[in-house]
Amino acid sequence: MEEIEAVNHPDDPAAGTRRIAFGRELYVEQDDFMENPPKKFFRLSPGSEVRLRYAYFLTCREAVKNAAGEVRELRCTYDPATRGGNAPDGRKVKATLHWLSAAQSRRAEIRLYHPLFAKPGPDTADFASDLNPQSLEVLKDARVEPDIADGLSSEAVQFERQGYFVRDADSTPALPVFNRTIGLRDTFAKEVAKG
Repeated sequence: MEEIEAVNHPDDPAAGTRRIAFGRELYVEQDDFMENPPKKFFRLSPGSEVRLRYAYFLTCREAVKNAAGEVRELRCTYDPATRGGNAPDGRKVKATLHWLSAAQSRRAEIRLYHPLFAKPGPDTADFASDLNPQSLEVLKDARVEPDIADGLSSEAVQFERQGYFVRDADSTPALPVFNRTIGLRDTFAKEVAKG
């Protein structure tokens, strides 16, 4: 296991840096991998190379599936010469992924709030009929960095590419709970929505 230095806020050098563990087993966001990606998918897929933010270039070699055919593991290699995220030979990658050390990450519950109503102008006579049943999405087994899980601050924290989150009063030392207050845009999701 080695430590990688990461900035706390990409637009605010005064926010300082933190050390994050880099090891053999890592977590990446599920949406950052596709086995058979469309043309404009620049994230991780078999044979593709991406940058792990603050760390190394990584190449996916194999996707391991469970009995139901779901991808459960990616077998990858990394280029040790690319520490810090740049290749000495000048090669470029089209994506930078966020990641967590599997061994060092902590379990957390994440609450994502979506529009309360299913349409912009709900029926004022019967607004309950226009409630969005998916207005709250709860991720019960999310993973976060240890400093975020162990912190007690009520200040907003940015989960990169996901938005800003605040610690919920339901948090316990064993299970921190975070509520998304502001989401960030996802350009690939927009492409998929367009068709």
